[in-house]
Amino acid sequence: MVVQGRRGGGAVAMAVACGTGLAVGLLATGCSPNGAAADDQAPSDRSAATDLRKSADVLLRAGSAKVRTAMETVSGGTRVAIRGTGSYDFRTNSGQLLVVLPDPAGKPSGGHQPITEILAPGALYMKNRGAGVPADKWVRVDTASLADGNLVTGGATDPLAAAELLRGARDVTYEGQELLDGVLVRHYRGTTDIGTAAAAASARSRPALVAAEKGFTTDAVPFDAFLDDAGRLRKVRHRFHFANGVPKGASVTSTTELHDFGTKVAVRLPDDSDIYAGRIASAGR
Repeated sequence: MVVQGRRGGGAVAMAVACGTGLAVGLLATGCSPNGAAADDQAPSDRSAATDLRKSADVLLRAGSAKVRTAMETVSGGTRVAIRGTGSYDFRTNSGQLLVVLPDPAGKPSGGHQPITEILAPGALYMKNRGAGVPADKWVRVDTASLADGNLVTGGATDPLAAAELLRGARDVTYEGQELLDGVLVRHYRGTTDIGTAAAAASARSRPALVAAEKGFTTDAVPFDAFLDDAGRLRKVRHRFHFANGVPKGASVTSTTELHDFGTKVAVRLPDDSDIYAGRIASAGR
């Protein structure tokens, strides 16, 4: 459920800054009595790619899920990790995350207040943003205006966008079965094309993916994806490489994990009066 508040405010947010300046398929149906798979028939590469391309549609039918995110940036020998937890409603393309930033030494939450993020169609809202923004105010960002479509800018990839990216899946290989949160899943590895994914994406995700075509060195994005026996995406890891931005040439690995499907999700967008409209300090200041 999404409670629509008044939206507005002209603030433009920089990438979530931290340290380096960037904060940036089915199971075999038979099982043995002890829970191990009785038969692990490898799917064809073609059927595997098809299952991955349909995974966003499967999530829409699932409705909602709890989310864990991790984002790791590597630039100039410096490695920075950001983690988040929350929930997401795929039917409304909205959710809320609590994102924990490391301190400059790379330790989690070293003096930084966690950032509350609201993900909504076409927008990202951030509270405890820092950079001169009052603690009780939100920053609103138009995701289509970002060079990466907010695939990494906010420190977490929108879960629906992460699944929609797989609509461009190609060169898919089956890597076998694994246990993930006690659930047997099938592991796939391949490359997705951002442009192809954008063309096939839903109307809600397409603007962000179209924008993302401009922000990376190449449209080809390597991934690892894990599907459960219902074809639901349980985990996906994308590896991006920046052509521009701060820092230029940085590589970013974004991981999204989904569990507890069908969980209740209630998101209320900030009122217009709660959105900061002042100047936001540049990253690193």
